Amino acid sequence: MRKTLIVTNDFPPRPGGIQAFLHNMALRLDPDRLVVYASTWKRSREGVEATAAFDAEQPFTVVRDRTTMLLPTPAATRQAVALLRAHGCTSVWFGAAAPLGLMAPALRGAGAERLVATTHGHEAGWAQLPAARQLLRRIGDSTDTLTYLGEYTRSRIAGALTPDAAARMVQLPPGVDEKTFHPGSGGDRVRARLGLTDRPVVVCVSRLVPRKGQDTLILAMPLILAKEPDAVLLIVGGGPYERELRKLARETRVEDSVVFTGSVPWSDLPAHYGAGDVFAMPCRTRRGGLDVEGLGIVYLEASATGLPVVAGDSGGAPDAVLDGETGWVVRGGSVEDTADRIVTLLGDAELRRRMGERGRSWVEEKWRWDLLAERLKELL
Repeated sequence: MRKTLIVTNDFPPRPGGIQAFLHNMALRLDPDRLVVYASTWKRSREGVEATAAFDAEQPFTVVRDRTTMLLPTPAATRQAVALLRAHGCTSVWFGAAAPLGLMAPALRGAGAERLVATTHGHEAGWAQLPAARQLLRRIGDSTDTLTYLGEYTRSRIAGALTPDAAARMVQLPPGVDEKTFHPGSGGDRVRARLGLTDRPVVVCVSRLVPRKGQDTLILAMPLILAKEPDAVLLIVGGGPYERELRKLARETRVEDSVVFTGSVPWSDLPAHYGAGDVFAMPCRTRRGGLDVEGLGIVYLEASATGLPVVAGDSGGAPDAVLDGETGWVVRGGSVEDTADRIVTLLGDAELRRRMGERGRSWVEEKWRWDLLAERLKELL
């Protein structure tokens, strides 16, 4: 029986978009033909217990490296080879091409017939740095396929590869569970709990880091409130930027119109999307292109929930929006552009309905997990 070994540093219960991507794909593969080799989330007692509990619930085998950061070291490579042989795996999927794809030659030598490596936003950054660019080229040459999220990441990464490796790239973005994210997902309950029932709500669901653009939304609130005095910005998520964002809301004198939820459980995210009238995350590119949005799955989750979206133009974020149909793409960091689009949407219920319905249908047509999992199975 042909089996697949997933080698990844990014796997739940460690939180994050790549982790959710891999887990959702893994759940749609045959569990009897799948082995996951991943890092340990945290070495603390709490982290170890959470990881063990998560692994026990999975329908497939999960083997954890003792390290919290899995790297292509000789020891980790030996362990991956041992797992490949012990379980009779003939294909390997690297959850993130860089740097674990550097294990590919050893796994090929141990009997792997198909090697697939998935690229995300950080590989686009690697492609700009001379030393990292050479490592990325090695990974491309030693695997059968590098997958990419969207056209932006493909174009950046392909430039670092040999022509042969670039020609073998295949699109494999993350998907959306359209049965979990849908209109009527419980947003009214969230609104009622937060005291927002009768207010126009702009919602942003994301980690709180500078690239995501929550600061742009806060700075846009005075312009939005001038047109929609009852509007509120609902910021969902936690992260290192929270203190600065709260300070900015006070300094901008909009703290009464900005609600921070902090981190919420994944199971509660659909309802928090549904609490909004408009979804906005005006992400921007930072650090000379090294800090860039790979795709922006949150826009698709919002679309599945029936919301129009306002996205920043960082990296591959525009790949998750049909500009003018499911929402709009604005210049990342532009307070004026962001406020203008949000005000337009808040003031036009018919436009919100039309964009929300188009977004929902687009997710059903192109971005469902089951469709994308079939593509992965073919690659493996």
